[in-house]
Amino acid sequence: MASRSRRRLRVALAVSTAAVAVAATAVFTMDANAAVPSAPAGMTTVFSDDFTGAAGTGLNTANWLYDTGTSYPGGAANWGTGEVETMTNSTANVYQDGAGNLVIKPIRDAAGNWTSGRVETQRTDFAAPAGGKVRIEARLQQPNVSGAAAAGYWPAFWALGAAARPVGATNWPGIGEWDAMEDINGRSSVFGALHCGTSPGGPCNETTGLSSGEHACSGCQTGMHTYAIEYDRSVSPEQLRWYLDGTNYFTVNSSQVDATTWNNATHHGFFMILNVAIGGGFPAAFGGGPTSATQSGVPMLVDYVAVYQSTGGTTTPPTTAPTTAPTGTTRDAYSQIQAESFDAQSGTQTETCSEGGQDVGYIANGDWLQFNNVNFGTGGVKDFLARVASGAGSGVSGLVEVRIDSRSNAPIGSFALANTGGWQTWTSIPGNVSSVTGTHTVYLTFTSGQSADFVNVNWFQFRK
Repeated sequence: MASRSRRRLRVALAVSTAAVAVAATAVFTMDANAAVPSAPAGMTTVFSDDFTGAAGTGLNTANWLYDTGTSYPGGAANWGTGEVETMTNSTANVYQDGAGNLVIKPIRDAAGNWTSGRVETQRTDFAAPAGGKVRIEARLQQPNVSGAAAAGYWPAFWALGAAARPVGATNWPGIGEWDAMEDINGRSSVFGALHCGTSPGGPCNETTGLSSGEHACSGCQTGMHTYAIEYDRSVSPEQLRWYLDGTNYFTVNSSQVDATTWNNATHHGFFMILNVAIGGGFPAAFGGGPTSATQSGVPMLVDYVAVYQSTGGTTTPPTTAPTTAPTGTTRDAYSQIQAESFDAQSGTQTETCSEGGQDVGYIANGDWLQFNNVNFGTGGVKDFLARVASGAGSGVSGLVEVRIDSRSNAPIGSFALANTGGWQTWTSIPGNVSSVTGTHTVYLTFTSGQSADFVNVNWFQFRK
């Protein structure tokens, strides 16, 4: 492919992530287990897990993936934080307890080595549509340990921007990190933070981030408490709000940073993470650890997790045909739709494709393609498949999203993409989609935390 520098010229010209019962150290309140709450008013539940599996079983890998080892493939060592444990998928470290809880237990072996657990949702599309909200929530009990025995403990419930996954989070912190709950060294407290911009320093004060600081959390080691972060795009300025047991204790407004930094850290999908780290920079800032006095085997218990979303009024993708169908020839959603056959576009170029014909290239953040009269029929859509390639540089990645009838509607599906080996090295990537019937205008939209080109598209199709 020709030099990617053409894109920058074009823009200028256009002005333009057998186990046993819970250890005796865990202390339960009388309501230790609760059902996943129904969605708040005006919102719907888009994901939840109540962890009702049999005692000693692992997680449903259709919903969750296990991070293992000491880093993402290709990512920073020690998970980029200096923590000392090795993450595993063993039911010694991560399991359901048979009483409706997920247990994440750090363990030290006879040689002094630590293992623990870190799990992520398979889905990376938890997002607030324009004019809407997304709320990521968990009810959990921090490890019931304190004082010298807690040195180095670092439980967390948080979310990373979707574009982190294909590149081992080497694009952190620009793609956004939302920390809903962190506790260190068994302190009776909680920290919330937004990580964004550049590191070190930058507009978001990295590596600290835009932080709540230490917020008192009485009883958080001895009982279940609810932690949530809500991203609200229905207000101006937009807000990220942190909640402890339903009380908003910290807020970050979009006006606190420049628009590009904010959009790169918020205007896209996220995946949820639960983990208990041992050691690292954050515990070190509050006394350090682990030490020989640190107690092994004290778990974090998670009762449920849930993601809720509101539509923002007009942002819900309709499941029936629009009142007035777009003009033009009808396309079959279940046959390959060539990318270069778009009816409208912004920011892209067509070029000769190594697989024959043409592809659409030079695609970067904010670009889009429009396809009129795509007929989904009356059945159910299972997923979509796109033929894509990328020669993007290290740390550059993005999302390919499908929207219908309006570019401002919430995506009905998406997948993340990074370098595939070259701008003409093609691969077919699937993405789950919501059920759609009838005939619609389909938009492929492209989101990235970087300004560089990140994808070429040859064709796409939907599958039943």
